[in-house]
Amino acid sequence: MTDDILIRREGRAGRITLNRPGALNALTWEMCRAIDAALRDWAADDAVALVLIDGAGERAFCAGGDIAEMYRTGTEGDYDYGRRFWADEYRMNARLAEFAKPVVSFLHGFTMGGGVGVGCHVSHRIVDESAKIAMPECGIGLVPDVGGSLLLSRAPGRLGEHLGLTGARMRAGDAIHAGFADRFVPGDGWQALKAELCLTGDVTAIDGVAEAPPESALAARQAEIDALFAGETLDAIVAALRAAESELARDALEAVERNAPLSMGCTLEMLRRLRPGGTIRDALAQEYRFTYRSMAHGDFLEGIRAAIIDKDKSPRWRHTLDGLAQEDVARMLAPLEEAALDFGEEEAQP
Repeated sequence: MTDDILIRREGRAGRITLNRPGALNALTWEMCRAIDAALRDWAADDAVALVLIDGAGERAFCAGGDIAEMYRTGTEGDYDYGRRFWADEYRMNARLAEFAKPVVSFLHGFTMGGGVGVGCHVSHRIVDESAKIAMPECGIGLVPDVGGSLLLSRAPGRLGEHLGLTGARMRAGDAIHAGFADRFVPGDGWQALKAELCLTGDVTAIDGVAEAPPESALAARQAEIDALFAGETLDAIVAALRAAESELARDALEAVERNAPLSMGCTLEMLRRLRPGGTIRDALAQEYRFTYRSMAHGDFLEGIRAAIIDKDKSPRWRHTLDGLAQEDVARMLAPLEEAALDFGEEEAQP
């Protein structure tokens, strides 16, 4: 077992702690596989009444995936490493979402990208006053993945489009309003709650300490967001943002102008396809079509170069904001046939 993740039994709980605080608990491939293996073991263990997932340190539950090795192998022309990483991660995301026992996640600080996949599909999602949750993948040439597209598709009105295209961060009240979290428990009560959950294995302990969440800025702006992001295509949304004069529209346009056009166009199409009635497996299978192609035919490697490697913040995207054809979107999201994501017969059914 790697020190990057701590997996153990504590009372009636199976406990998973992401333990890379210096890296904001970014997920490695080994961590994804360890979570999946633990869930397999605990599913049939009657002594485990619930699963509790948290992150070490004060800054983050999990700020994303560890993409350095994906970049290194991808720039050498080896796309298989990233594809296998994503496939295993997505299978783990599905197992968490479909797990038959209660799973409680404690989402403090940054929860982004891969962290959303671990913490935001489970049955009981707790946030405190430090929460900052986001899906910023369009800024690095990806799409909201790890099942994030499903959460975005289910968000009220057009919040999914807004959050997916801009990567805007949600505080506690926003996350609950948008469907990324369930309950607000102030951080100074977390240790006692974790101890109670481990002792009793009873998730109703959350009810006794949960409080009314802070007001949601997104909820207050819901009508304006719905109007600005009502368009079915990237062109239509960009036109609406350019025509508006509000602070929200200006901030959103600034973010959209930074992000990868192909990623944003595909994000919109993914949300449309998932409405209504999409499942976690539908979302993950569709996301995998994009990530499978993202190095060879998308902007992922360039996005990582600009944001993480060279840090020049000047990515050279394949498309301009006004030059994205729907045919390019369709190609990225076309079925993979024999390479399609396989969840395996052993997976629990929803």
